[in-house]
Amino acid sequence: MTVESPQNFFWDDVVKQAQLVNKQTEKQPFFSMAPMEAVTDTVFRRVIAQAGGPDVYYTEFTNASSMVHPQAKFSVQGRLAVAEDEKQPVAQIWGSRPEEIAGAAKVLATMGYQAVDINMGCPDTTVIKNGAGSDLIRHQELAKEIISAAKKSGLAVSVKTRLGFYQAEEFRDWLPIILRQQVAVLTIHLRSRKEMSKAPAHEEYIDEILAMRDAIAPQTLIQINGDIKTRQSGIQLVKDHPGIDGIMIGRGIFENPYAFEVKPQQHTLEESIALLKLQLDLFDDVNANIAPKHFEALKRYFKIYLRGFAHASALRQLLMETHATEEVRDILDRELAKVYAEVAADEHIYRDNGVASADVAVANQLKLAQETKKYN
Repeated sequence: MTVESPQNFFWDDVVKQAQLVNKQTEKQPFFSMAPMEAVTDTVFRRVIAQAGGPDVYYTEFTNASSMVHPQAKFSVQGRLAVAEDEKQPVAQIWGSRPEEIAGAAKVLATMGYQAVDINMGCPDTTVIKNGAGSDLIRHQELAKEIISAAKKSGLAVSVKTRLGFYQAEEFRDWLPIILRQQVAVLTIHLRSRKEMSKAPAHEEYIDEILAMRDAIAPQTLIQINGDIKTRQSGIQLVKDHPGIDGIMIGRGIFENPYAFEVKPQQHTLEESIALLKLQLDLFDDVNANIAPKHFEALKRYFKIYLRGFAHASALRQLLMETHATEEVRDILDRELAKVYAEVAADEHIYRDNGVASADVAVANQLKLAQETKKYN
């Protein structure tokens, strides 16, 4: 259970629904897809839902200052758009002015949002120069004021942060500050800002963090983020550290769009292509009816769907030279028959990075053995 307050019914329901989905008698964690800049919009959230999505979605992180500015507020509409048939996401916002955070949270309430997440972990230099994101780790009084301001909206308030700014061990001073604010959920990326994503996630600190939560704010849910790429690896982490309430997956979704499946299964290339086509259709719909979308941003997704099969690289290269969704569809219509013919031997199986790499390694070893035998 989260902090006993009407504003936290959202997270109570998330916990209950996660338990029902997993159909287990023992406690199960909830899973979420991390908020990612220019990625987790209404288009991609719905694509991942089709692939077997998480229990919770987040929006792209949105500038609170823009949300409350009379002119700038229109520029962030696309970031906060939610489709009628879509599961209501958590809105993630960032900023360094409590009054703007308060105003932005109130705007979210009028838009139908039930929960808001404050970004206190973004390592981006521009965000830090604005006194926001992970810079708040160095300005703890301001962090407290921001959380208090967000709570005025009546929404469930959560925080996503890192272990520290310079050193991971800073969590011993930093996390108690947040826990004492009685937030509904505290999501912790297990690295410092300085480490970015270059160092391994510090899983060795999880038990200490959980003990800290139990002592200071036992009703606050703890969600762990960092180096977790599939539901199965998340489940294992919870088995190793039973006090974890939630697991957040971020970059892992770029290696496998089916990362949240409750029961992993093999997927065909046709299924993967269908997800790409769905993304194209939803992109066109949002672009025409909600807010302008930049086509170039679509190109980062091609590698998610087109990998691990013969000629995947060549097909991606063709798509990278396109400038409109219709051009992408034309190339797919023209090239897919050839691709399917090439991969018929392995039944069009879609493979994530790990499996594809393993297959390539085996093939290279076989080739080397054959060449060695030939010349000996």
